[in-house]
Amino acid sequence: MQHLALIEKTQSLIAAGDIVGAESALVELADREGDGALMEVLAQLPPKDVLAVIREYDNSRASIINLMLTPEQFARAVVIEKQYRDLTRSHLRGMMNSIIFRDGADPLAFINAIGDLEGGSEALADYFEEKWSRIEAFARTGTFDTVEDDGDMLPEDELRANAYASARLDQDEVADSDWMQLAWLLRYENPDLFIEMLLVLRAKARAFELGLDEEDMAEDDGKFETSDTDRGKATPAAIDPDEESAI
Repeated sequence: MQHLALIEKTQSLIAAGDIVGAESALVELADREGDGALMEVLAQLPPKDVLAVIREYDNSRASIINLMLTPEQFARAVVIEKQYRDLTRSHLRGMMNSIIFRDGADPLAFINAIGDLEGGSEALADYFEEKWSRIEAFARTGTFDTVEDDGDMLPEDELRANAYASARLDQDEVADSDWMQLAWLLRYENPDLFIEMLLVLRAKARAFELGLDEEDMAEDDGKFETSDTDRGKATPAAIDPDEESAI
């Protein structure tokens, strides 16, 4: 296996908590052998180790690693980010924005790759968690203005009936490389995934009102179970739930 020593070194650094050192080792490889060598190594790293590096985003500088990740590699990392139990979701939002909206990227390729995996709609719901009321307004009215909204949630059948409604906002009006643009792309370019994400988001909101955490949701009698609304059917084979993780 090519670059086996570097892969082992990178994993050891991550396991020791030296994320900066791990990133530096990968960057040095790219500088020495080119982007192709870096892409080969990234393809061989487990998703948990890729995640450990990319979630420590720094929006003040471009990361060669973020630029090299494929949509599929990124998606496999995103769906396990919840293992970090970051209640603020700041790392999730930061790394998603920095990679999905990187220069020259196709945001839809990343969105679709996330949606194709089990846990994808849940990861997207986590991303939008703090914007729930504005996402609900967007689902009902086509704008993010909660003042214009009547506050009533559309039932699922009406969500699906309105899935292909014409956009009231042009994408240029919400091109912020942040949550508004991502919500617009979901609703108008992948409406099925948008609806599934919103249903998961509603389940999370109901659970919060009842004082349940995510473990309670998983152990409950099914009322807040989200797997049935998740379009993703492909569980990434590289993620072994019994595998010892650097997380």
